[in-house]
Amino acid sequence: MMTLKATSLDVARLAGVSQSAVSRVFSGASASKSTALKVRKAADELGYRPNSLARAMITGKSRIIGLVVAYLDNQFYPVALERLSNALKAEGYHILVFMAENAQDSISNVVEELIDYQVDGIIAASVAMSSDLTQRCAVAGIPVVMFNRGQDGSGHSSITSANIEGGRRVADFLVRAGHKRIAHITGWDGSSTGRDRRRGFCDGLAEHDCAPLAIIDGMFNRDVASEAARVLMARADAPDAIFVGNDHMAFAVMDMLRHELGLRVPQDLSVIGYDDVPLAEWAAYDLTTVRQPVRRMVEATVETLIGKIEDPERPTQKIEIDGPLIARGSARKPEGWTQ
Repeated sequence: MMTLKATSLDVARLAGVSQSAVSRVFSGASASKSTALKVRKAADELGYRPNSLARAMITGKSRIIGLVVAYLDNQFYPVALERLSNALKAEGYHILVFMAENAQDSISNVVEELIDYQVDGIIAASVAMSSDLTQRCAVAGIPVVMFNRGQDGSGHSSITSANIEGGRRVADFLVRAGHKRIAHITGWDGSSTGRDRRRGFCDGLAEHDCAPLAIIDGMFNRDVASEAARVLMARADAPDAIFVGNDHMAFAVMDMLRHELGLRVPQDLSVIGYDDVPLAEWAAYDLTTVRQPVRRMVEATVETLIGKIEDPERPTQKIEIDGPLIARGSARKPEGWTQ
């Protein structure tokens, strides 16, 4: 025989409280400790679980945040995803992750699905939003926050590290360390992060009356970055330092330089990345890099998105959070350098 599912009314009767008290306990609203204990004890005895979908239909709030991310190969994103999930959970939200290629058709399909799921908000991690998608989300009343990507004129809040300043910091570090032939393998030129890091790097070199030896778009791709390094090292005036647009590419560049070309890092040339993912401090790489302050970026993203959910009239924000250059063993240090 089919067993009837327990209802919130059944839990209320067994716990000796009102049905609204049961609702408050499971929605995360205010309830006394004694009431919460009685309600959860009764729910366990009856095998009761709240129906989140039914509650969403009644309240118009799903308590779900959609995350759109282009790829997880870059070690920065699994770390950020875990932190985002934990931070949202602490606020009573759950996260729904969708992968999308960095092409508008793919992103559009994913966002349409998220709208169908009636998510309360969307975090777009390193993907761009077209004006049509922006309008579609606005009509649906779903706020969007861009994480690790800016987009001028989008009308969305964005949270990034201070990429221009980070690029400038790399240039200053390398010039002060005595490097003369400094090349840059950039992140994807179609991304604000790649463009801003390149801009800061070039501006920083110019401040020392220097110019980059060469700039090649690494596309945030390991294979593309490795080939770019091969091209650079085949030059008669091969670089004595390479700034790589993120750690994910920098690891591939270091592997190619050491294991294919037999070069020593940093004795033959210095390599600097960007992100400071956990792998960067492993002895195998010991990578000098600019740290993206992921904890503060996540906190700002969650605070901004929830603020917009609770107050749709809240103004959009462009938040840039500075991160330090972490000097390790892959790059020659300037004289007198202190961390």
